[in-house]
Amino acid sequence: MTEVEVHVDGSCEPVNPGGIASYGYVIYKDGKKIASNSGVVEGGPTSNNVAEYWAAIKALEWLKDNGFAPEEVVLRSDSSLMINQLEGRYKVRAWRILPLYQNLQKLLADFKKIRFEWIPREENEEADALSKQAYEDYVSSHPEVLRNYSKYLATERQREMMEKLGIPFSPAISRGMAARLINEKTRKLGRRKKGSFQQIY
Repeated sequence: MTEVEVHVDGSCEPVNPGGIASYGYVIYKDGKKIASNSGVVEGGPTSNNVAEYWAAIKALEWLKDNGFAPEEVVLRSDSSLMINQLEGRYKVRAWRILPLYQNLQKLLADFKKIRFEWIPREENEEADALSKQAYEDYVSSHPEVLRNYSKYLATERQREMMEKLGIPFSPAISRGMAARLINEKTRKLGRRKKGSFQQIY
């Protein structure tokens, strides 16, 4: 039997913890996409790990509601923390995560066979993009976010660098995300030198 493939991702922008936690998931069966969704964490504490758990919970809820619980499932995430916790290698102590972990464990009991797999970020781009889009959509409908989190948003120098590198810029992007995108692009272009962009961040 072909496994049902689930990719999940979560983020917390423009500051972690305490920002806007958003998530995304994509589900494949026999190589075909059968579901995808995204959103923001509703109430409660926020962090990137909270968002990762929300993504996993929402994806498994969809599978259960649509009759896929009896099938073999693989859940993939680029969160090594969540995967190690679900595999039992790490204990769950964080107060933000514990209730979500317990909720997820109840869901897992309904599945016949499920395994967990860590993957690098590069192999999780679709779920990552959904998570980011959920954040952007939220900010577009809640402009007060830009005012409330202004000190965490990308600097003018980062905006200029992103434009030079051809990286799409959004007013809602955080300093940390801007730095990551700049570094990734410069590495791809083979122009990154040690310390070249240190002052931008």
